[in-house]
Amino acid sequence: MKNIIVGQYIPGNSFLYKMDPRSKILALGILMVSAFIFKDITHIIYMLLGVLLILKIGGIPIVRITRGLKPIMILLLFTFSFQVMFIKTGDVVLETVLTLTTYNLGLMILIILMWYFTRKYIKSRFLYLILVIVGILTMLSLFTPGQTINSSDFVIYKDGLLGASFIMVRLIIIVTLSTILTLTTKPTDLNLGLERILKPLNLVKINSEEIALIISIALRYIPTLLDEANKIMLAQASRGVDFTEGKLKDKVMQIISLLVPMFVISFKRSDDLANAMEARSFIPGRPRTRIHILSWQNRDTLAIVFCVLVLVATITVRIFL
Repeated sequence: MKNIIVGQYIPGNSFLYKMDPRSKILALGILMVSAFIFKDITHIIYMLLGVLLILKIGGIPIVRITRGLKPIMILLLFTFSFQVMFIKTGDVVLETVLTLTTYNLGLMILIILMWYFTRKYIKSRFLYLILVIVGILTMLSLFTPGQTINSSDFVIYKDGLLGASFIMVRLIIIVTLSTILTLTTKPTDLNLGLERILKPLNLVKINSEEIALIISIALRYIPTLLDEANKIMLAQASRGVDFTEGKLKDKVMQIISLLVPMFVISFKRSDDLANAMEARSFIPGRPRTRIHILSWQNRDTLAIVFCVLVLVATITVRIFL
């Protein structure tokens, strides 16, 4: 939970921090659309390099973004495996036979048990899991003594490998772009920017201020609630509760013991927030003044023009290449 950085703000003074929140939100939307228009792995990698360059120029540590990607690693692994296994077009990249025998079955069980009992001592558990899976597949392919229990072909095609890599890079770009927005924008500024961008919805009787307020409160309290959940888990761990061990029934009970105080804390914080808003004479739908006034500068215009050029280039590449 401590690796989730969506909704967090890191103080800084680079050009990303000085940009108007409206320009950052619009730029985020344009770049995300561009990421979905690309259809070639080479082009999407170029875009990933561009996003990394933005991180470097903007003074955002790439290591911090990498840590923030840890919670979606399982999703990325599942997506990659799904694409590789079920796309059967293109040239053959790897072809082998996986043979399950009486000998390597026992070794496979031992490897799985070794992983299960040693994973809590490994710092990079995700990489450890990948190594275990690759090791089991290699053993089933090369070490096949004894009586054969089952045998199947394992084929990786070029289109499946490229498609899996393409989807993974696209997801990383989208998560990184959204993280850049929250890391470089204060919650109050983000709320103001959303209000201004959603202002045209007032023409169809939709209150843009309430929608922006809901979104900003949700983003603001994601890291707060995760921090509270981490504190509860540490408190329960100090009393002997281990969320990584035990039977399924025990884990369900442990999760319930975590959810109950989380709901209590959430209701208490929402009540405190409502009292604070009432103390400041907040009334939904009523006009109110702002301490911070947004100011659109030349750098915001240049950023939007650059993003539009990227979008135009993306569409051109998609049509003619």
